[in-house]
Amino acid sequence: MKKLPLLCLGLLAGCTVGPNYGGAPRVASDAVTRGTFVRAQDPAFNAAPGLTRWWEALGDPTLTALVDDALAHSPQIDRAQATIREARAQLRTQQVNQLPSVSASASYLHAKIPDVNIAGTSGSAQGGTSTNTSFDFYNLGGTASWEPDLFGGGRRGAESARATVAERFADLADAQVSLSAEVAQAYVNLRDVQHRAALNAQSTKLQTQALALTRQRYAAGTATALDVERLQNQLNQTDAQNLPLGAQIDEYRNQLAVLTGRAPGALDATLVVVVPVPLPPASVPISDPGTLIAHRPDVRSAERALAAGTAQIGVQTAKMYPRISFTGILGLGGTAIGDVVNPNKFTALLAPQLSWSFLDFGRNRAMVRQAQAQRDEAEAQYRQTVLSALQDAENSLSQFGNRRQQLAQLVEAERSAQRSAQLNALRVQAGTSTVTDQLDIERQRYAATISVAQATAQLTNSYIAVQKALGLGWSDPSAAAAR
Repeated sequence: MKKLPLLCLGLLAGCTVGPNYGGAPRVASDAVTRGTFVRAQDPAFNAAPGLTRWWEALGDPTLTALVDDALAHSPQIDRAQATIREARAQLRTQQVNQLPSVSASASYLHAKIPDVNIAGTSGSAQGGTSTNTSFDFYNLGGTASWEPDLFGGGRRGAESARATVAERFADLADAQVSLSAEVAQAYVNLRDVQHRAALNAQSTKLQTQALALTRQRYAAGTATALDVERLQNQLNQTDAQNLPLGAQIDEYRNQLAVLTGRAPGALDATLVVVVPVPLPPASVPISDPGTLIAHRPDVRSAERALAAGTAQIGVQTAKMYPRISFTGILGLGGTAIGDVVNPNKFTALLAPQLSWSFLDFGRNRAMVRQAQAQRDEAEAQYRQTVLSALQDAENSLSQFGNRRQQLAQLVEAERSAQRSAQLNALRVQAGTSTVTDQLDIERQRYAATISVAQATAQLTNSYIAVQKALGLGWSDPSAAAAR
């Protein structure tokens, strides 16, 4: 019969209240079933797994070094790794809370009790003897306490904490995706501005020559004052466009320095040499909607948040039921200090306690309803995250395809401008066109070249946006967090 309470306690300890997590809800099942992105119509796309280190496909060693440097030293990554360590510590706390706790103690007590009547019933007046009793008490031992997880509240808490750890790992991967894309976009923008500044400088030189020749013709009476003013106005506009380009160059250098964990200006010497904007590869591998949902870090983070929220319902539900705790005291002690090492002076005490807040005026039920609402909120957030991820992917794929077409048209316009300049140069040699006309045509050719440079940067940035939307650019978060 003595084993019956222990058997009942064991059966209760196997109970786990609250709903079991059944996985994330199905979202955009039609897109998953279709297996392809709607906007992936450009012939450059091919159905293949994306590249984890996609920036290497741009073929720019400086960019590759900057991205790797940022992933290794950016405060954004350090912060994400710190949240992982915090979540792991919380998980460990949840796990050890289910185990007994033991603490050591040493105590000394001196007591003096006056006027103790040890004979008679009326004190000294009736013939009794009054004495003062004093004694010392020494004790050395320990206290142990344990609260069995009868209804699984502790197990649900550990389940929630494990899901939170996985959520923080996904957040780290998401930070890597965002950081790699941000570094690449800043680098492309820097090279674009540097290239346009160089082209503008050449255009300024050309327009200055045209203005000087027009003034000579005006002095000779073969050009009008309107011609001079027109070229002067064009030169002033070009000079005005050059001024903000210098500020933009400084901004992008500062941004790249901060992204790599350095102070602004630290990369100026590294990025002073002007190089062309890197071009995306001719073939761009892309995955499918199902792979995107399973792979993209922010989606995985939202799914783990949903799992953690589901487990929290059980945590709050368990508080509605009775709790049993055990306290045990073990020690050696007595009235002499030597008793603390005397095995014959052993003392043991076991004190079970039952507590049940059944009259809480609905407080625990309200907490359960709050946890259920938070779980529903996490589910809605997961569905929204999936839909937003698919929207990002479709938008970026469409943008990339249109940017490619735009660049092809602008390249053709640039070639046409180059042919016009070459043909007019022959006319100048034949004496049927003026040098001023040739300089004006050259200015138009520079304008077409600048348009191509801008379109090239926009195409490369749209390629970067595709990689970010597909959730690429993160390494194994477990290895990264262990550094």
